[in-house]
Amino acid sequence: MSITLYSLCGADRGRPFSPHCWKVVMALRHKGLDYVEEPLAFTAIPTIEGGATKTVPLLRDGDRLVADSFSIADYLDQAYADRPTLFGGEAGRAAARFVESFSQSVVHPAITKIAVMDIHDMLDDVDQSYFRESRRQRLGRDISEFVPGRQAEIEAFPAKLQPLRVMLGHQPFIGGASPLFADYIVFGALQWLRITTGSVHLPGDDPVQSWFERLLDLHEGAARKVA
Repeated sequence: MSITLYSLCGADRGRPFSPHCWKVVMALRHKGLDYVEEPLAFTAIPTIEGGATKTVPLLRDGDRLVADSFSIADYLDQAYADRPTLFGGEAGRAAARFVESFSQSVVHPAITKIAVMDIHDMLDDVDQSYFRESRRQRLGRDISEFVPGRQAEIEAFPAKLQPLRVMLGHQPFIGGASPLFADYIVFGALQWLRITTGSVHLPGDDPVQSWFERLLDLHEGAARKVA
């Protein structure tokens, strides 16, 4: 069966940037599965698969459609149980839920404040209009209002990752000796920041930076190839 991953891009289809889609990209490569990625603009998402979703990632595997990055990882671990595990068992799945909560409640809001105008500038005209209005509704103000505080957010960003930094003093990956889906959750957030702004805004000697570089090198460096 052929696998298709619908992901998110701006005007340049070669630079898909969604953190949630990057989780799935890394999960598919972790499993060693062949797939085709179909990057979409924001306003194109409702037109695919008969209007099955308003958001991506969306995975088609033969006759199965699976939405939501965590649900996709669950599906891949069950459907391809003979391939490397993404969770390492039920305890690993539960721990990954905690990591996802940390990433989405602490890391994602910080990245949004740093990258929101960069994301806007990556989009074509139709999507820029959609993005400005949808983010005004979601964030409660126009995205231009985040610009004056951007540098302060960049300076405050490394501290948001202190729990990961402390953990990396004991082991090379969140998953232990090797990465699991929990690693890909936080990696997806930093890859989102890297692609949209050109940097993860961490010192070169930061253990989190070193961890991120190790993940960029995984799977033949597929994630690093996206500038």
